[in-house]
Amino acid sequence: MRQFPLIVGAAVTALLATGAITYAVAGDEGASGVVPAADSADAGFARDMAVHHQQAVEMSYVVRDRTDDEEVRRLAYDIAQTQANQRGMMLGWLDLWELPKVSADPPMTWMGMDGSAFGEDGALMPGMATNAEMKRLGTLNGKQAEIFYLQLMTEHHKGGVHMAQGCVNACEVGVGKRLARGMVEAQESEIALMAAMLKERGATASRP
Repeated sequence: MRQFPLIVGAAVTALLATGAITYAVAGDEGASGVVPAADSADAGFARDMAVHHQQAVEMSYVVRDRTDDEEVRRLAYDIAQTQANQRGMMLGWLDLWELPKVSADPPMTWMGMDGSAFGEDGALMPGMATNAEMKRLGTLNGKQAEIFYLQLMTEHHKGGVHMAQGCVNACEVGVGKRLARGMVEAQESEIALMAAMLKERGATASRP
């Protein structure tokens, strides 16, 4: 888990250095060269999903240290790498747009949701685990850790899909809409995979 800042930092640096995120690319769907406003769906999605992804990365590194099961470790590694890279991309967009990475508005307001309804014990957005749940994950081992991780990540992905679909519907910058579509497809596929993995372990996605 200590590697996380280095992974994200490297992802942002690589993307900016190679010019992978440019205004030309960002404008290939919708208005060319558009720079979104600070309160736009594009900026809100980038800020909120970066936070959402950070927790998924943290959970994945925790479970990799709590089990020897190769299937779960492989899934956790894939999720951590994918979401760390995506997080770096979204923070890179905010840098390019010269927009703040933190907003005074509650999370999810760009989707028309009352973000003040969230935030209880660390669950800042739909699907996010609470501080107590994160702490519990770090105390479990073996099959118990696998099941709880799969349950937490299933809920986390459902919240992520909801948010990504919101961007698909409301974002105006092409690269953001494409990333959001990819998130919906990938995370729905992983939800199905995790349901099968839970079934193999005699469990369901519902937490006790």
